[in-house]
Amino acid sequence: MQRQAHPILEFDPNREAIIEPRRVLRPLPDMPERCVLCFFQDVIHSVCGDGKARLVYQLSSQMGRNPVYVMEIEGHSVAVTHPGVGGPLAAAFLEQLIALGCRSFIACGGAGVLDSEIAVGHVVVPISAIRDEGTSYHYLAAGQPALASDRAVAAIEAALAHHHIPYIKGMTWTTDAIFRETRARMEARRNDGCLTVEMEAASLFAVATFQGMTFGQLLYGGDDLSGDEWDTRDWANRSSTREKLFRLALEAALRL
Repeated sequence: MQRQAHPILEFDPNREAIIEPRRVLRPLPDMPERCVLCFFQDVIHSVCGDGKARLVYQLSSQMGRNPVYVMEIEGHSVAVTHPGVGGPLAAAFLEQLIALGCRSFIACGGAGVLDSEIAVGHVVVPISAIRDEGTSYHYLAAGQPALASDRAVAAIEAALAHHHIPYIKGMTWTTDAIFRETRARMEARRNDGCLTVEMEAASLFAVATFQGMTFGQLLYGGDDLSGDEWDTRDWANRSSTREKLFRLALEAALRL
């Protein structure tokens, strides 16, 4: 590792960390290789709770327990869990799921849009993420892009095409600080080509790349940051949109 004036830039390529998930956790015999990371807790409860899916594990943090379910679909098993909010927690949960036996991941969530032409609920498939957070710098050198897996993106596109669902594909802006999304920063990221802003994609892409896993993500257009005033567009109350996105993520996972 080469020392830098700013520690965030001190990427260490050493594969061994002091705390290695695979030393703490052992693969579960009934853990599927395919996993859907769903940012919608309401959807997870609706489709998996009350015995609708099999509970196989509980991820945990100081916020409490986070259930991992297994759904049986068309003769295949798919794990389903909430990945946590924010890059650090999402990365930690992803590391643990890999240690438990998952290998291919499709995430689904919402994102702010940087272009008002992206309607509420419109599907966005991020293929890369601007790394304006901290976690990814511990998995990838500063100059390395955070990319979704080509294989996962192809599976997502196939699922969307199968249902004739329009979508746009491009870059997302991942930031740690939702209350520091200033006008100047938003415009800079929009000029860079970003379609959306969220808090996890760069971190998740980086972990998956470092660990050699397959990872892709579906987003839907949420609140609008591009106008003179922030417009929530009531994006968090689109229950049918959220469940449809989850079902698309499931289908994409089955295609992996």
